Amino acid sequence: MASRKDQKEQLRRERIEREAAARAGERRRRMIGYGAGLALVIAALVVGVVVLSGGDGGGGGGGNRAADSNVLPDGGEAPQQSVDDLDQAVGAAGCEVTSKRATSREHTEDLAEQITYESNPPTSGKHFAAPKDDGSYETAPDVKELVHSLEHGRVVIWFKKSLPEEAQAGLQALFEEDDYHLLLAPNETDMPFDVAASVWTIDPQPNGTGRMLGCPKYSPRVFDALRTFRDEYRDNGPENVP
Repeated sequence: MASRKDQKEQLRRERIEREAAARAGERRRRMIGYGAGLALVIAALVVGVVVLSGGDGGGGGGGNRAADSNVLPDGGEAPQQSVDDLDQAVGAAGCEVTSKRATSREHTEDLAEQITYESNPPTSGKHFAAPKDDGSYETAPDVKELVHSLEHGRVVIWFKKSLPEEAQAGLQALFEEDDYHLLLAPNETDMPFDVAASVWTIDPQPNGTGRMLGCPKYSPRVFDALRTFRDEYRDNGPENVP
């Protein structure tokens, strides 16, 4: 039979083992808590970076269109594409594509400088030193900024603010369908078209060629003309900038 002394020693060892196991368990719980906290911090940082960078960075994160605006309102629908040939789409919509060789790629540092362009909307020429960001605009940017965007290979779609709300909502839907290197903006001058689009292509160097799609009358067929024009000439500017 074990002595009283031996029993007390056994109980002491068991107590020490239980306390050690409890301390080890507490350490494990603490480390798990630290790991979960660190994971939450990392997740928050990742979300913050994505928000600040505008998500995947592939689209038109700029612009000044408000969600509740009556210019380019939400809720529109662009007709599904039925023609993928530029000439056919332009003809069916009653539009026309014109081109004119550019004569200048000069910059101005003065946004107030008056520059006369050879077409309305413009397709090339002297422009402001900084381009306008890709995006959808309810208020027209300065045209000199948009011309610089054209030089960078962007496509600018222009529309009259007098277009019916349904037509403007459709143009916004078209923009959202593929907003890569695209700007959508009202033309607040006396543009002779309901809807138009401009590009500035690289050849012949050094100044390239300005091209314009002009649609005197809005109709659902205008959408295929805009799509095919956009796809034909996008990212082909004299100064192609990602």
